[in-house]
Amino acid sequence: MRLMIATLMLLPMLAAAETAYVTDNLRLGLHRAEDTSDRPFRMLDSGQAFEILTRDRLYANVRLPDGTEGWVKTAYLVDEKPAKLIVAETAAERDALAAELEELKAAFAGPAETIERLEEQAKSLSADLEIARSRIDELEAAGADINALKKQYRGSVPVTWVGGVLATALIAGFLLGLWWVDRQSRKRHGGIRVY
Repeated sequence: MRLMIATLMLLPMLAAAETAYVTDNLRLGLHRAEDTSDRPFRMLDSGQAFEILTRDRLYANVRLPDGTEGWVKTAYLVDEKPAKLIVAETAAERDALAAELEELKAAFAGPAETIERLEEQAKSLSADLEIARSRIDELEAAGADINALKKQYRGSVPVTWVGGVLATALIAGFLLGLWWVDRQSRKRHGGIRVY
């Protein structure tokens, strides 16, 4: 029972606990006095770059990019860029890459549309080609049938031709016979037609 009461009493303390982090934001004073005993005339933020003119174990004489010179405590100087600067540079690089990516997407949008249109045309042409190939196959099959019929009836003459020739021959023979009989009859009878 005591354990339960103790646990219930500790619950509000557990709920009130929150997470916190140590800041890497440092402001370093730039002094005119060599031992930094005076009040700083300028504050330098974490990540500020400068040139070290002279340095001893405790203090360093520095020159800022704008030409301002002063003294700082050596204990706060590091050779490597602080995390704040690295994060800022990385974020700037990420933003530049994101902008470049958007530009590239915009630049490739036109060609991508052209490629998509050409792919659709290629599909349409492929379908037309398949239709044409099937039609060619049909025509080749019909041609093969016609060639087979030509081989089968190579030496034969069509019935209509034979009938036409026979009819023409009969009519011509009949007319020629009439003429011959008429001529012979006239010859025998002195040019007079007798029938």
